[in-house]
Amino acid sequence: MRHAAADAADTFAANRAVGRIALAVAANNSVTRRSRVAEQGSLRVRCPGPPADELEAVIVNTAGGVAGGDRFDLDVAVAPRARLVVTTAAAEKVYRTLAPDATIDVKLAVGAGGSLAWLPQETILFDRARLRRSIEIDLAEGAKLLLAEAIVFGRSGMGEAVEDCSLFDRWRLRRAGALLHAEAVRLDGAIAAKLAKPAIAKGGIAVATVLVVPGDEATVEGVRALGDEFRGEVGASAWNGFAVVRFCAADGAALRHDLVSVLTSVRGAALPRLWLN
Repeated sequence: MRHAAADAADTFAANRAVGRIALAVAANNSVTRRSRVAEQGSLRVRCPGPPADELEAVIVNTAGGVAGGDRFDLDVAVAPRARLVVTTAAAEKVYRTLAPDATIDVKLAVGAGGSLAWLPQETILFDRARLRRSIEIDLAEGAKLLLAEAIVFGRSGMGEAVEDCSLFDRWRLRRAGALLHAEAVRLDGAIAAKLAKPAIAKGGIAVATVLVVPGDEATVEGVRALGDEFRGEVGASAWNGFAVVRFCAADGAALRHDLVSVLTSVRGAALPRLWLN
């Protein structure tokens, strides 16, 4: 005879959102087109414009957010010489959970001469949210990447504060099969107290990282030249053929302002319209 706890666990699992996207694009006569699209569960991907030199894709989560126990997988492949920019329809919200983590796994692959701009809008963590995310990036020689990921701890404009939550974020970047960059961030427990420490965020609640491949000292100098425009703290460095830009701001609005400035400069082209609404 089944125990009530087992029945409750099964009911909980049955009500979790599970979503998967597999998107592949290829170049044909200098025009990038979708070559494969697979959607499962609550995730959708739409291309609002016509095929173009750079195709734009928008990810939509019809679940309306991410809750404990939800699992999302995103797989994006850019064929040689194809160009793709990916964004999201809105900021992703990760809600409070009583126990299990929400899981997001991202896999990005770019072929030789291909270009991917991975520019989702912010991920917003609510109080007592739990998120485990991994980002795996595989670049061929000669591939280009611009990646931006931003996390905001609570919506300060709504009077929200994050006192306690859990975040584990694991990134791996490979070029021609060799590991080029690896990082992992773990923040859990008394988040507000930890973010207040000078060595962590000095009271800021909004952080972001941008990866630029290829990137060099000229990339870094271009970012630093924008310094008078920044509303938060921005630092940039380059090594081993790529550049990293780190952001920390008092709130999400200041972070977005700084991100727009840097991404517009580094990208050398307009951002997706959803970023500017």
